[in-house]
Amino acid sequence: MQSTPLRIGTRGSALALAQAHETRARLMAAHGLAEDQFEIVVIKTTGDQIQDRPLSEVGGKGLFTKEIEEALLDSRIDLAVHSSKDMPTVLPDGLALTAFLPREDVRDAFISPKAKTLAGLPEGAVVGSSSLRRQAMIKRLRPDIDVVMYRGNLQTRLRKLEEGQVDATLLAYAGLKRLGLEDVVTSLLDTTEFLPAVGQGAICIESRVGDERTLAMLQKIHDQDTHVRLETERAFLAVLDGSCRTPIGGLAEVVGDTIRFRGTILKPNGSMVHDIETRGPVSDPEGLGRSAGEALKEMAGPNFLAS
Repeated sequence: MQSTPLRIGTRGSALALAQAHETRARLMAAHGLAEDQFEIVVIKTTGDQIQDRPLSEVGGKGLFTKEIEEALLDSRIDLAVHSSKDMPTVLPDGLALTAFLPREDVRDAFISPKAKTLAGLPEGAVVGSSSLRRQAMIKRLRPDIDVVMYRGNLQTRLRKLEEGQVDATLLAYAGLKRLGLEDVVTSLLDTTEFLPAVGQGAICIESRVGDERTLAMLQKIHDQDTHVRLETERAFLAVLDGSCRTPIGGLAEVVGDTIRFRGTILKPNGSMVHDIETRGPVSDPEGLGRSAGEALKEMAGPNFLAS
């Protein structure tokens, strides 16, 4: 039995708590431990408090991790559970992503009482989304509809849709599944035309470098396939833009000993897009992701990212 509980840091949203509970359940099963051997510590982040502006205007992805990472560095928690797509590509010194849980469905879900699909929405419809990637992809496919900024946790966004503030919204299917809300989904968007965000559907765990007790515990719940996929995608993102300022999609899939990677970068208004598809060995996911990012960056040209 452990002498002290393992402290799991998380944001306080329903989805964040569901992910922390899943992590705890996996650790309990892997090590034969009781629930009282763990403490879930809820930490409010700056990103949770800012609901009236796009994240790109106030600091990007780090707004959802800063306070949690400070707690890790101060040893107030032993590990942090995050949605991988919220993680900046550069972490504070002394911290690392040390485990990934098996990845959920990566697709985006279309939710609307007005149409069965995005293509079926009437001209002039209003779609709510806080994601620059989703906004740009929607505008690319449907330049005739209006896309508005749409902040709030998952339940808040569903409530706004129910109230008629927008005609449709897009959410990560993985989050809906983790909360048992699959029944709200109208249809799912195929990744062939709507690439997900880097890391979408994957829970990652961050801990202190050199914390051998925590690392040993995490080793038993770590999913190597997800690790390879996320290392590829995050290396791709790091080359292009590690924040929320540029619409970027990326998806790595492992087939045998090969990684298939697809990436895209768009203008925020969807007017221009550059895509790449490439393959490489599972032995070098970072190299594959980086080379894909460099190739796409060259294809787009310097002014694309600057504008």
